[in-house]
Amino acid sequence: MITIKDIAKLAGVSPSTVSRVISNHPRISTETSLKVKKIMKELNYHPNIMAKSLVSKTTQTLGIMLPRPAEELFQNYFFGELLRGIITLATRNNYELLLTTETSSDDELHAISRLVHGRRVDGILLLGSKRDDPIISFLEEEEFPFVLIGRSEAHPNAPMVDNDNVQTAYDATQHLIAQGHTRIGFVSGPPEITLSHDRMRGYQKALAEAELHANRDWIVEGEFLQESGFRAMSLFMSLPDRPTAIVVIDDNVAFGVLRALAELGYQVPEDISVVSFNNIALSELASPPLSSIDIGTYQLGYTAVQVLLKIISGEPQTHNPVIIPHRLIVRESSLYSKTKSSLS
Repeated sequence: MITIKDIAKLAGVSPSTVSRVISNHPRISTETSLKVKKIMKELNYHPNIMAKSLVSKTTQTLGIMLPRPAEELFQNYFFGELLRGIITLATRNNYELLLTTETSSDDELHAISRLVHGRRVDGILLLGSKRDDPIISFLEEEEFPFVLIGRSEAHPNAPMVDNDNVQTAYDATQHLIAQGHTRIGFVSGPPEITLSHDRMRGYQKALAEAELHANRDWIVEGEFLQESGFRAMSLFMSLPDRPTAIVVIDDNVAFGVLRALAELGYQVPEDISVVSFNNIALSELASPPLSSIDIGTYQLGYTAVQVLLKIISGEPQTHNPVIIPHRLIVRESSLYSKTKSSLS
């Protein structure tokens, strides 16, 4: 069995130097690190992570609480891009990831409690927050390292990485107003989710500043699924006074919107304009290409890991929340003069 002492002897260094190479100690030179890692690879040596964690009192593992239900999560391309950002920086820093998801709030809390009290992870990433989230309360009470990707109203001092979601929705709505629309609807997400609440505020703020009526019939709440967008359009287009443009909470939901409109015989943007959020890769491949707010999804995940690793190492947080900038990507779905539309 190959040991650290064997690696050290072949590399001409001390066993403690090999240990520092394994833990990526910053004071080890690149030359020494490469030489030791080359020998480790040649001998097919893998560090004993369990033994290392007992010595260092760390697990080199980050926990991720996935939003529920998990089957909905993996139908939404946003989370794939978010996880890509998380995985990139975590693996770069030699951290493993432990993903967990449950079916109820109580089960989620129990799962987090097991991770914390069992010392199975060094820190936790929360992918989204409800307006009153008991998991954040628990983590704050335990003084356990965590970062929320999102915003918490009830816990304003919790470490957070987020967009300005009021502003993102304001910008999306303003874009439609600038195109000449006065009847603008909103397809929202679940009302208990902070993201839905914030984007609703941005939508309403833009309408109020333009002195436009926010018709309650033009607002539909649902899940982050294509089916929610499909159902919303079935409702909207049956109204005698229907919107000529809509803001949609998420690209995945917007795909359902586009599918419903096509099946109902309406054209986008000629009959109704659409703007969405997240700017996932498929947005520009939609028919028509979808105008979308790019919220820097990859950067959200990457930055959340950056912040969490600093908290784990004891570094003070300098900015909270960390706000990732956004930009509107205008495509065909929202570029049409509504003076030509039969719905105006």
